[in-house]
Amino acid sequence: MADSVASEDQRFSLQEVLDTFKLCLSQNKEVYLEHYVAGWRGLIKFLNCLGSVFGFISKDAVNKIQILVNHLNGENGSQYVTVQSMVKYELDSELVDLTKRGGHPESGCRTLLRLHRALRWLELFLERLRTSGEDCKTSAMCAESYNESLAQHHAWVIRKAAGLAFCVLPGRPAFFEVMNVGSPEQVVAMLGEALPLISEVYQITEELYAQHNLLDLP
Repeated sequence: MADSVASEDQRFSLQEVLDTFKLCLSQNKEVYLEHYVAGWRGLIKFLNCLGSVFGFISKDAVNKIQILVNHLNGENGSQYVTVQSMVKYELDSELVDLTKRGGHPESGCRTLLRLHRALRWLELFLERLRTSGEDCKTSAMCAESYNESLAQHHAWVIRKAAGLAFCVLPGRPAFFEVMNVGSPEQVVAMLGEALPLISEVYQITEELYAQHNLLDLP
């Protein structure tokens, strides 16, 4: 019974990710950190459903999520309600290493930036899955998405390993199956609803980080 509960808990649901990202934005377009983290937990389940191929990204994402949860649950948790309040608090309190790694390797700003970059890769990849034909190679779609986003922030050895990992990806039907939505048409429709939400959260965060010169934190 415990095993079945555990496996059920790890079961990916695209609907859950959609619902979570719907909750991410406040009325004035601030990003709630708690819901951002919850959305990422769902995306990690998606990565884990596809085996060890994405292990190098999902393990790092798990670590980053835990750091953000620690901030949310810490004594200054009220400063971390939104990404906007977190950025203001950490910059005002000089808790961000802006030019070189120093005393704040686990700052919320630096931690979220790593998830932010990976979110762009997933957004691009899922959009290609949504619009592609049944026979299109997922390996090529994933590699193209990676090269347009995360690759520029990874060392050569990681880029090489990622390229090899993408070569063994299952076909498009396997990706659609793990989303637990229904028919391919239903998956495409739900992705069409979810991806604009993810994109909006990404763009708001991107603009906030650009405004404060935080897009290249070491």
